[in-house]
Amino acid sequence: MGDCCEIEEGAYADSLLNLEWLRRSLVREEDSIIFSLIERSKYPINSRLYDQSAAAAPSLLHLFIKESEAVQAKAGRYTSPEENAFFPDSLPPLKHNPVLHPSGACININSKILNHYLNMLIPLIAAKGDDDRNYAATAASDLACLQALSRRIHYGKFVAEVKFRDSPQDYTPAILAKDKDGLMKLLTFESVEEAIKKRVEKKAMVFGQEVELQENGSYKVKPELVSQLYGEWVIPLTKFVQVEYLLRRLD
Repeated sequence: MGDCCEIEEGAYADSLLNLEWLRRSLVREEDSIIFSLIERSKYPINSRLYDQSAAAAPSLLHLFIKESEAVQAKAGRYTSPEENAFFPDSLPPLKHNPVLHPSGACININSKILNHYLNMLIPLIAAKGDDDRNYAATAASDLACLQALSRRIHYGKFVAEVKFRDSPQDYTPAILAKDKDGLMKLLTFESVEEAIKKRVEKKAMVFGQEVELQENGSYKVKPELVSQLYGEWVIPLTKFVQVEYLLRRLD
């Protein structure tokens, strides 16, 4: 395959390495993630979608994702460097001009994201049980969730590149020493992370409130769950991507 995170030259490519543009994009991704979680919560777990009991047989969800990505690739989805496929080896090679450092450009942790989603997130947002009918709609909502989460987390590559360019003297010693802990410390700003968690919780309260004539204070997805998702999963995985990118930045 060709480099998976290369795009045409021009203003759009430049914007991907603009920290303020990236920050705005990350805030917008919060909306996409929350709305996709609300949509997924409409359906029960529908565990048949994820069944891999047959030897070496992929689950229905895996087949749905792979086939959907093949169609979306034909429409040009993966020419956008923010997009990372869950089954990239099933897609044709892409030819672009590089934006990120070549060694780190194709970092893809979607297998980790998918595992977290299936084993940790779905049981928290979906009711127990199986409705025996809405499998396609459930799979479509799963894919929307996964793609929104993947896009947000893999923005870490672009953030890491911008931060390195802005302060190479701060990052180079830790990169040369392969000091993951040191890099993680440089990338961690607890006040910023707390602000993000509070913002997504407030958004979930606004976007997901059940509208009734009599106020009942119920939500389609628990706002504190969205905050927990960011604090325990989205932010740590984004920083994981940043560290892995920076470790390859001088290769």
